[in-house]
Amino acid sequence: MAAMKKVIAAAAVAAIAAFIGHRFLQLKQMALTSRDVPVKHLNCHYLKNIEYGAEDITILRDGLAFLSTGLNYPGMPSFSNEPGKMYVLDLLHPKPTPVELQIKGELDLSSFNPHGISVYIDEADDSVYLFVVNHPQHKSQVEIFHFVEENTLVHLKTITHPLLHSVNDIVAVGVESFYATNDHSFPNEALHFLIVLLGLPWCDVVYYSPKEARVAADGFMSANGINISPDKRYIYISDILDHAIDVYERKEGEQLVHLKSVAVGSLCDNIEVDHRTGDIWLGCHPNGMKLSMYDPEDPPGSEVIRIKNIHSEQPVVSQEYADNGHMLIASAVAAPYEGKLLIGTVFHKAMCCDLK
Repeated sequence: MAAMKKVIAAAAVAAIAAFIGHRFLQLKQMALTSRDVPVKHLNCHYLKNIEYGAEDITILRDGLAFLSTGLNYPGMPSFSNEPGKMYVLDLLHPKPTPVELQIKGELDLSSFNPHGISVYIDEADDSVYLFVVNHPQHKSQVEIFHFVEENTLVHLKTITHPLLHSVNDIVAVGVESFYATNDHSFPNEALHFLIVLLGLPWCDVVYYSPKEARVAADGFMSANGINISPDKRYIYISDILDHAIDVYERKEGEQLVHLKSVAVGSLCDNIEVDHRTGDIWLGCHPNGMKLSMYDPEDPPGSEVIRIKNIHSEQPVVSQEYADNGHMLIASAVAAPYEGKLLIGTVFHKAMCCDLK
């Protein structure tokens, strides 16, 4: 009997070890650890004043771009101990230069740690509201600002909710309403790693308004960037660990209906949408291991991917920019505007490139 118990115990241990080994191999594939991309550059120059990343960028139809900088994110390198900042850039200016936005109100700027951003324009009076994911002391909350004058943000409100526990990015759909992605299934890092190790797609997207907060979509390995189509009918979500962009249709009552997933073959971070064409632009990480295990001698590269005709039966996925990390490290967002492309990074510089 004792011998049989030892055999069963040994078999159980062997099975667990085999499963864990298999999952680690799958995680390496998920992180694209063996992937190298050939360099494909554009005519680009670095943006002045941006030294510690521009993790997210959003551009209005009039060419005004907002940038979040100085993100300090768990597990990622950070080269600055200073609080994060917000910048604005006028792409219609002959020599566009980022200008730091002055923030007024009761927000604690000493722990400001901006991440994903989104803009909502109130059609009633053309007021511009900037939504910013903020991680003070690595907490998760959303700040709403009113953009006034040329370079001033007035802080209006801080939003916290148990469902908004690991917010990565948001897309605003009202003055105080938005969709938000959670890139962790649980706020606890160890528990989240276990969920990823087990291969459980438990991350979700939350819809928030002053009247309600609820899960609007789920089944993501890690829900990351999110954005909306120019006609406001569709929501696009990057499942970064699944190497795919998910397309949802907005229905009455802010319900989301899944339509399709488009494979992109890279770890795509934030999503921007061309106001004119509807093309999807993605800032991506070609090799996740180099990003998480940062080595300045072998830095993580950058990749920009575009998706044309995403609602057709055969969307066209193309690589528009690629670098091995010697020019641009860890691209997180690519925002197009009238022949120009802004590329931002998690913790490095930002560039303005010519597409024509």
